[in-house]
Amino acid sequence: QLQASGGGFVQPGGSLGLSCAASGRTFSAYALGWFRQAPGKEREFVAFINYRGSNRYHADSVRGRFTISRGNTKNSVYLQMNNLKPEDTAVYYCASYNDGDYTSTFSYDYWGQGTLVTVSS
Repeated sequence: QLQASGGGFVQPGGSLGLSCAASGRTFSAYALGWFRQAPGKEREFVAFINYRGSNRYHADSVRGRFTISRGNTKNSVYLQMNNLKPEDTAVYYCASYNDGDYTSTFSYDYWGQGTLVTVSS
């Protein structure tokens, strides 16, 4: 089970940090990812990190502003979001990677419930 938290309301240019805690499964042995879904849009890839935390990939739209990382126990994942823009407004989901294209939702088999991020002035 994955539990995402840390969402909220922030003004453009602000920062937020999202957390995702895993339980019930040894997620430390799995790669993890963050996705987001804006109203009326499909869920899209945000960031990916391998099980060791040594390889990270970010979507072009967030690269340089967002950073994915893993906790020391490797059973949690974080997303530090800086210089937020209104277009970053979405529900953010963490997920456990299974196989295939890490940017595809079909490659993930466990999902958290999502946390809402709203960026607005």
